[in-house]
Amino acid sequence: MEEKKRKAVYNREADKRWNEKNKEHRNYLSTRSTARSFIKNRAKLEDLDELETLIQEKRKQLLENIEDI
Repeated sequence: MEEKKRKAVYNREADKRWNEKNKEHRNYLSTRSTARSFIKNRAKLEDLDELETLIQEKRKQLLENIEDI
């Protein structure tokens, strides 16, 4: 017996409501995506070296904040 597949329904109003409720999370996802794309597609060796340093510093800062709690 064949199963009928449901067609996806795009709800523009639901998207708009979600975007308005989740502006900060949407911005987080957007900037994360931009960073990943830059690393994968455009970064040069010097960029990667700098990013590694920045990541190590940020990781250290976050770990220190966790220990303070």
